[in-house]
Amino acid sequence: YAMLLSLIFLIVLVAAIVGFVFRHEIKTNFESNLNLALKDYNVTADRHSEAVDTIQRTLHCCGVQNYSDWERTEYFSQRGIPRSCCKSQNDCSEEDLKDPNKAKLKVFVDGCFFLVTSTMESKMSVVAGISFGIACFQLIGIILACCLSRYITNNQYEMV
Repeated sequence: YAMLLSLIFLIVLVAAIVGFVFRHEIKTNFESNLNLALKDYNVTADRHSEAVDTIQRTLHCCGVQNYSDWERTEYFSQRGIPRSCCKSQNDCSEEDLKDPNKAKLKVFVDGCFFLVTSTMESKMSVVAGISFGIACFQLIGIILACCLSRYITNNQYEMV
């Protein structure tokens, strides 16, 4: 049991170290994937499009760096900026969303990449604290399992 807990502890420790060391690559991959999701954005029930809409609605942002990122997409030439970028759903018309100058007043102007990464970094202290707490419980479990094992093997010949 102690060996199994030690193995789980080492796996969690390695995952945390790898996540910390490669955090810049994770950001770069996230940015490129977000750009790709914008490029391939459509109105159908595509998971990537739904994810972009959810991020934009939840974080009150639009595009990767800013709302003008949508101007370089095929979706913009057909329908303009998506409605998920609108500050108020009632005040956004399709004509406003097709004109970048009018859209600037109606949509969120901040990009999503910075907001997502800053939100993740602000929550990292909570994740690290919870992980540290779990690791402490695992270490206590490992120590107690070793003590129990030693107690059982030492008293093996005294049993009647």
